[in-house]
Amino acid sequence: MLISHSVDGETLHVTLHHNVDVTTRAAAAVEIEALIHTHRPRRVTVQVTAGEPTPATLSVVVRAHRMCKSLDIPLRLTGATTAAQRLFSANTA
Repeated sequence: MLISHSVDGETLHVTLHHNVDVTTRAAAAVEIEALIHTHRPRRVTVQVTAGEPTPATLSVVVRAHRMCKSLDIPLRLTGATTAAQRLFSANTA
């Protein structure tokens, strides 16, 4: 299982259990987008595996962020290293 999720009140929590690679990136992004459309949360958190996420993993989270931004839903990345958080912030500003 690559992705799991839970809903806590108005927050959708998505967990990426493994780093994504180029062969699973599109499927992971579509799955997260479907969860957002299904649950219509007010907030989203995406938890990545401990350590440095792969570029493909960050790409999935950035794509989800863009979709959330268009729906006026804040998305927060958790579990990433400080360097990955900075890269995420730079690509979502």
